Amino acid sequence: MRDFAIVPRPIGYFVHHQGRGHAERCASLVNALPTEQEVVIFCARDDIFPAMRDNTSVIKIPSLFERSGREREGFDTVATPETLHCAPLGWPGIRRAMATMAQWFDTADPSLMICDVSAEIAQLCRICSVPHVKILQHGDRSDPGHRAAYDGAVGLLAPFASQLAQPDWTETMLGKTHFAGGLGLRTEAQSKDEARARLGLDAQQKIALVLSGGGGSGWSSAPFGVAARALPDWTWITVGAMQVDWHGTEGCNLIHKGWIDTVSDHIAAADLVVSSTGNTTCAEVMAADRPWIVVPEWRYFDEQVEKARALARAGVALHLDHMPSSAGAWRIAVSEARDRHRPGAQSALINRDAAVEAARWIQSLIPSSPSLKHKHEGIVA
Repeated sequence: MRDFAIVPRPIGYFVHHQGRGHAERCASLVNALPTEQEVVIFCARDDIFPAMRDNTSVIKIPSLFERSGREREGFDTVATPETLHCAPLGWPGIRRAMATMAQWFDTADPSLMICDVSAEIAQLCRICSVPHVKILQHGDRSDPGHRAAYDGAVGLLAPFASQLAQPDWTETMLGKTHFAGGLGLRTEAQSKDEARARLGLDAQQKIALVLSGGGGSGWSSAPFGVAARALPDWTWITVGAMQVDWHGTEGCNLIHKGWIDTVSDHIAAADLVVSSTGNTTCAEVMAADRPWIVVPEWRYFDEQVEKARALARAGVALHLDHMPSSAGAWRIAVSEARDRHRPGAQSALINRDAAVEAARWIQSLIPSSPSLKHKHEGIVA
């Protein structure tokens, strides 16, 4: 009998389409898996992914979170059970998305599903008898919906270092968690001089970079007008969404660049970074190893609040509850962030092999199937 290699069953991957981090860590992990491993991605957008290897496909599904105008009326007064988060009644888009994935489960018989992130889809996997890996994020996840998603998973993948774990995470959770600090980073951090040369910035100028993440509506610009006036010998550059205030009285040393493709260059060029605490933003700043002020943006389940607290506990950032609102407060915050900075402490939380190690861990969760019959069994050589 001729031997034929057993083709591995496909891996499924749900990717939330808000922000940058979900798609970037998906691409990083997928590209680290063996080329023979087929991966099928389910996402409401198919244009947010970095380049991915062959044998990977994206199935576009309706958004689970945005109205399409075809929703049935009259059900919004029905309470959502505590075991679910986003499960409104009468939404055809949600029904179609769930049906698409459930049908694929039935026909593809996947070896595993990675969920980044949705408690409902994690529970759908378990109900459909499909093993799932749940991406673990910071925040108050003690509710029944998150507990069911985590408890039902074969593994939890944390896209950050173990030093940033929350103190309330149980031994059971930690026992099946793989920490992958830096998962999703695509480039090596540059030196400050290299970055400034690339961007055409003065090598001697003190530069503060303000970053807002891609998952929200951005900061109000007024606090940074105050900062620029309080520290006129600094150049303040903002990147990302920014809501400009008419009363900001902004000086010429405050520059709004909006969305740009050179975020990593700007981080490397900075003497100080002020940012929210989205996962990708945090990883990029830690890789560059810069004095850092973190101010969490609003997110569900206090995700960014808990991430900011974790960074402060690890001693790698100054956590403020809100942007300083006076010149004096800005001077104190900038001075404290620079004084606290310990070179090397941030970059120590970044693992450049995070994707490769996470891919190996994912494969280790898939049982070998010696009883699996070869497709061509019985063919005589």
